[in-house]
Amino acid sequence: MAKILETDNNVINQIGVGTEITGDVSTNGDIRIDGVLNGNLKTKGKLVIGETGTVKGEITCKNTVVEGSVNGKITVAELLTLKATSSFNGDINTRRLAIEPGAKFTGNCNMSMDASPTNKNETEKPAEGFKKP
Repeated sequence: MAKILETDNNVINQIGVGTEITGDVSTNGDIRIDGVLNGNLKTKGKLVIGETGTVKGEITCKNTVVEGSVNGKITVAELLTLKATSSFNGDINTRRLAIEPGAKFTGNCNMSMDASPTNKNETEKPAEGFKKP
């Protein structure tokens, strides 16, 4: 099983085009994926999935920009950005979400102030100014 461990948060890890990793990846630094990851990914930093990048598995991170494809569940503590070239199939749990025109998204999305992995079934609250029937 492949595992990348970093102690310095300023480290930028990269999975390049033509590289395929099967297994779980964990890092404290930022990571960019232009290849293929078949497994779970956990980072305390930013994740960028390039146009040629593919992730099949569960993702947990602070911020994410998706230009390629994701198939699985993602939990983002801050901002998830789906670019026009992205394809996302799975569930999203995030604090903030930006979707560009042209992005493909199939699944469920839960946006809350606390997008932590333990916040799975938060009581549904109506948006401010709206009353729940």
